[in-house]
Parts: sequence; structure tokens; C-alpha cells
Amino acid sequence: MRFKRSERVQELLLEEISALIQRGLKDPRIGFATITRVDLSENLKHAKVYISVLGSEREQKDTLAGLTRAAGFIRGSLGKNLHLKFIPALEFILDNTAEKVEKITKILNDLHSE
Repeated sequence: MRFKRSERVQELLLEEISALIQRGLKDPRIGFATITRVDLSENLKHAKVYISVLGSEREQKDTLAGLTRAAGFIRGSLGKNLHLKFIPALEFILDNTAEKVEKITKILNDLHSE
């Protein structure tokens, strides 16, 4: 069962990390990335940040590497902006949901056209 506090902290992290990426991190590897969701552990000390990256597979990997490298800086910025006792450790994960949806849609359209 999820607690309301963890849900609120998840939303807060999503907004703050998205704002940091939009303002621009100085790493040139980071491309056009969107935070799709944040999964926070029960004790609020570990967060999985799912990102969707527009571009080729190489650009996706580079962006993921850049964000992973900048995780300490992002965590420090969160510590300055948020009033939390603990700032969770961040793990960035590539979200392939859009690709899966596209594949399923194509399969359904192919079935429908027959």
C-alpha cells in the first residue's frame, strides 16, 4: 500500500527533476529527455527515474549516461530546493513504453486491415 506522502514526494521529484533538465544541464550528451515517472521506495531513500528520450538509440544511451553522471548534481540541487529530511538516491532508467505502444498499435492495425 502506497502512502500519500510517498506519492506527493514522487510528484515533487518529477516536477523538480523535469525543471532541472529543462533549464539545461551542462553535459552535452543530454538530449531531449522527458521524465515519464518516478518510483520511490517505501522508505523514501531510493528513486527510480524513468526517462523517455527523443532520438536515435545512440542519443538515448548518451542521454542516459549523461543523466547518470549528473545524478549527484541533480540530487544536490534537489537538496537545496526541497525541504526533505532525506533526498533519495537517483537511478535513471530508459522508458521504452512509447516504443511498445507503437509496436502494439502497428500489430492491431495490421490485424484490422485484414
